[in-house]
Amino acid sequence: MIVRKTAAELEKMRRSGLLVWQILQKMREVAVEGASTWDLEVAAARMIDDAGAKPAFKGYYVPAAGEAFKFVLCTSVNEEIVHGMPNPNGSSRKATSFRSTTGVKLDGYYGDSAITVPIGEVSEKTGKLLRVTEEALELAIDRVRAGNRLFDVCGTVEQHVKANGFSIVREYVGHGIARSSTRSRRSPTMWTARTRTRA
Repeated sequence: MIVRKTAAELEKMRRSGLLVWQILQKMREVAVEGASTWDLEVAAARMIDDAGAKPAFKGYYVPAAGEAFKFVLCTSVNEEIVHGMPNPNGSSRKATSFRSTTGVKLDGYYGDSAITVPIGEVSEKTGKLLRVTEEALELAIDRVRAGNRLFDVCGTVEQHVKANGFSIVREYVGHGIARSSTRSRRSPTMWTARTRTRA
């Protein structure tokens, strides 16, 4: 079920999202050749603490691992898709891209987002992948409007990605967010029988 938010609730969600955006912009600065994913972790943790927020990921119990997640960021390098862990011993000297995902809890509401940062000069194919995924996101956001269905949003992503020669990672989906970090409605990035709920 999708619960409508009040103006006050939306403002709190906006503030959490804005903090996440600020952290991810900082990741653009930190993710340079020679840096490690641990450098990103330290910078993000400091910003979350300075803002008086709490990290959404750190302490989150991961059933598959049998333990709580220990970091404020998920960091992935090159072909790694998502949910990697910061590593103080690995540098970006051989990396062509860093992916950073972070989440915060501020005033009772969560924000959660990700960014991919190219390192140095990237191949034409990598550059195209980065461009197409960002375009797919913008197209999907444009479809989030009254009367549309998740079907419209998810299908837009799949259609644009496939039209440009790429494919969808079906094992991973998006999700709703507000007072919980990942427990809201799942949002696949392709057409499925379950994506016919109205937005």
